[in-house]
Amino acid sequence: MSRYDEEARYDRPKRRTRPRTKDRPSYDDAATGFVITRDRGRYTCWVEPGDRVVTAMKARQLGRKGVIVGDLVKLDGDASGSEGSLARIVEVLPRTTLLRRSADDDDPVERPLVANADQLVIVVAVANPEPRTGLIDRFLVAAYDAGMRPLLCLTKTDLADPDPLLSIYRPLGVESVATQQGGDLSALHEQLDNRTSVLVGHSGVGKSTLVNGLIPGADRAIGVVNEVTGRGRHTSVTALVLRLPDGGWIIDTPGIRSFGLAHIDPDKLILAFPDLAEVAEDCPRGCTHTETAPDCALDEAEGVDRERVASFRRLLASREGRESPPAQQESTQQEAT
Repeated sequence: MSRYDEEARYDRPKRRTRPRTKDRPSYDDAATGFVITRDRGRYTCWVEPGDRVVTAMKARQLGRKGVIVGDLVKLDGDASGSEGSLARIVEVLPRTTLLRRSADDDDPVERPLVANADQLVIVVAVANPEPRTGLIDRFLVAAYDAGMRPLLCLTKTDLADPDPLLSIYRPLGVESVATQQGGDLSALHEQLDNRTSVLVGHSGVGKSTLVNGLIPGADRAIGVVNEVTGRGRHTSVTALVLRLPDGGWIIDTPGIRSFGLAHIDPDKLILAFPDLAEVAEDCPRGCTHTETAPDCALDEAEGVDRERVASFRRLLASREGRESPPAQQESTQQEAT
């Protein structure tokens, strides 16, 4: 054997010379977990067999694939839920819905918030703090985009009449329920039972108070509204899933002061309104359906509620970061007074 051959025996093998296998581990028998909260890279999952709570971390094989509250995941490793145990999230099951937002209106990068919820409960105080219709509109757009049922939950109705605010959203067919401090929550329970509902709203509107009333022992921290700024203080710092006593789940989210919608396609938004979508089929190619769009079929549509068209266009304006049309603002102010 030559000296060259002798030295070659000890060379390191070339990169990628190891044959790759198509075999991948199967997790068919792995436990399925429901992600109920996340904290610093650790995920708390509820596992139905045994009704146990399991702490898990994301497996490296998932790469950049995110895991969010509401996800259904496959758990490998120690999924016993015993103290000190740690499982691995090895697979994220397909999502039925996905609530998203962007950081700003000019930021097209979407940020997933909650998965697999079927109802978005928009919590709004009729007073202290004053309702922000622009933020409500944005929540509605996000709900329609995600395929979720929107529900307006008005709080503090003992401080002001909720009807002026409700009249703005009646043309859209949005269902609502009214509550007040220490009042009966049975009507809200009926809307939540056997559903997975996400609670969103401005800081200080009373989400944590509602959660504590709906679920005895939840002990969510309650904040106060600043008398000078009219803004509430964030009391929930992360999304948390809680089980309702009579079936169903609610997901309490931190108070939100902005909700970007740059990632949402207007053509997808109109599909949430079948009557308007049918009329819009006669619009010219590329029509934005706004009040300034040339030759928009919504302008002259017969048999369509004009207030409904105006309300839909208000949602479009909200998505683009613009205020409501002047006529709509004036009517809103008159109703509020």
